[in-house]
This record gives sequence, structure tokens and C-alpha cells, in this order.
Amino acid sequence: MAQAGSLIHYSGHQYFRHRLALSILSGKPVKIDKIRSDDKNPGLRDYEISLLRLMEKITNGTVIEISITGTAILLKPGIISGGPVVHDCPLSRSIGYFLEAVILLAPFAKKPLQLTIRGITSDDNDLSADLIRIASLPHLQLFGIADGLELRIKRRGAPPAGGGEVQFLCPVVKQAKTINFTEPGKIKRIRGIAHAVRVSPQFSNRMIESCRDESGKSPGYALTLVAESTTSAIHCAEATSRPGVSPEDIALDATRSLLSEIERGGCVDQKHQSLVLIMMVLGSEDVSRCRMAEPTPRTIQLLRDIKDFFGTSFKIVAVDPSDPDCTQLLYSCYGTGYVNANRTLA
Repeated sequence: MAQAGSLIHYSGHQYFRHRLALSILSGKPVKIDKIRSDDKNPGLRDYEISLLRLMEKITNGTVIEISITGTAILLKPGIISGGPVVHDCPLSRSIGYFLEAVILLAPFAKKPLQLTIRGITSDDNDLSADLIRIASLPHLQLFGIADGLELRIKRRGAPPAGGGEVQFLCPVVKQAKTINFTEPGKIKRIRGIAHAVRVSPQFSNRMIESCRDESGKSPGYALTLVAESTTSAIHCAEATSRPGVSPEDIALDATRSLLSEIERGGCVDQKHQSLVLIMMVLGSEDVSRCRMAEPTPRTIQLLRDIKDFFGTSFKIVAVDPSDPDCTQLLYSCYGTGYVNANRTLA
């Protein structure tokens, strides 16, 4: 990473989404080069180009320059405009890949975002539309983004042909609230969503037994599990159908994954560390605290990138230094007092 004036410079294709989102939120231009420059097929993939096009649609005045080889991009951020947007995703990544980035920007738009997005609704690579609806959005509500926040799954689409459709509605806020989320509580309920597309409904029943709508173009099924604690901490896991794997085994995968997530502890699971940390930075000028498990490699890089864009560092300490078996950490930072200036332009 190098900084020239206010231009922030990175190399490589990793962490592409959160770097674009941080650039638009901070108003600082970002240059990313050497994107798969040593690969047999160098440059941006179709889903990354599609994400850039989506960023253009939900903002106004954003300038994106892509090199001829596709191995370098320059993004000069505009304002987040919101409003009604329709986007068709390529079938190489699911809708979750795109929504994870949009969720960070939408609360700070000029007008409430009404995004209709089409493609694959669940796969093995990204958060499914179900998981975003029952786990990601409640994390956003912690920061005071609640009234009118909704994700509607109009049609499910399994890989490879997709055909799903999702509507994401997000209100605008002037400022995100600070949080003090340090008590994980005890697990009080575990809920699940089992869905089957263009296959026998018996598959859903078999998944539900093991663990205790309108369709798209391809057959498939998946199980999404969410554990909620007495203090509203949420842990989630999911598993999607694979060739030659029985519904019972898919359910077992999801269940074991959820138990691993609960065992790690904390108030926020590893899938949502990035979302919560970015919203903590954008909070009002006060200290935000959150108890989480150890950071993933993606989270570690995000913390470095947050310092590049916002100049904010996190204080990370062990929850119980006297207990060698306790791996949970307390993350705290001083909010930047980020105010949604786009909203005042309305």
C-alpha cells in the first residue's frame, strides 16, 4: 500500500470489495493495480467488473478507469445517490457478493435505496440472500439503521443457471450510532431456513429432520441456520447442495459449522466482523466496543485498510487475560463522527 497525496494505492485483487466501499465512504480515490498480472487469464473477472458497474449505479459522479489489460483500476468516488436501481449479476458469483458491499454504502445515500438484483441467490462462496436477511440486516440494526430496512426474496436461483431475484430496501440515516456490545449472553434459540428449488420438497424435509416458492432456472437446495442469544448476539452458518452429497450430509455440514461459530464465542460471528468494524468507525464521536472472536485474515487486512482511509486504529485486548483458553477479544475504536452529507443535499 502506498499513499500519494490523497490517492490510496494497492496491488492485487484481494479485498477488492471493501477497498471500493471504503474509498466511496471516505471520498478518497483508490488505485488498484497488478490485478492477477501473473495469471494465465490476467485482469478483472466478470463479477468484479459487474460490481464496479453496480457502484456506478448507486453513486453519482463516480469515475472509474480500467486499464486496457484490465489489470489496473482507478476509482474517483462521487456521492452515494441511492434511489431505484436494477442490476443483473453474472453467474460466476452469487447475489451475496454484491450485497455485502452495497449494505455498507446504502445507509449513507442521498435517497433510500431500492435495489432489485438478479442472479444466483445461494452458493458455496458468498453469503446467501437468506443469511443476509436473517443475520446481516440485524447487525445493521445495532447501529440505528432499522426503519424500512428489508430484504425480499422474490425468486430463488441456484447455480449454475441462477434466475433468482432479490429486492433490497434500505433507509438513509444521518449518522450511525455507537455500540457497546460486550455481553454475548446465552443461546436461546436456533432457527433455520431450508429451501429446495426445482427438486422434490422431500429434500427440505430430510435436511430439517437431520438437523432438527417460486423457483429460478436450476435445481438445488440449501440450509441456513441462525443461533440467537439472550443479548441478541447472532451466529450463523449455511450449507448448499453439492453433486453426490445427500441432504442429510448438507444439514450435518451446516450444523457443525454453526456449532464451531458458537464455540468461538463473542457477540458477532466471523462472517460479520467486517460489517460491524466498518460501522463502528463510521459511528458518532464516541468510543464503540464489541466483543468478537479472533480476526480472520480478511479482518486483519480490513483493519489496516481502515487506517489508510480513515486514520482510525482499533484497540484490541483479550476479554479475560487471566484465562489462557479464552480466545475472545474486545475491539474498541473512537468513531470518526461520519455524517451523511449526501442526505442534506436532498
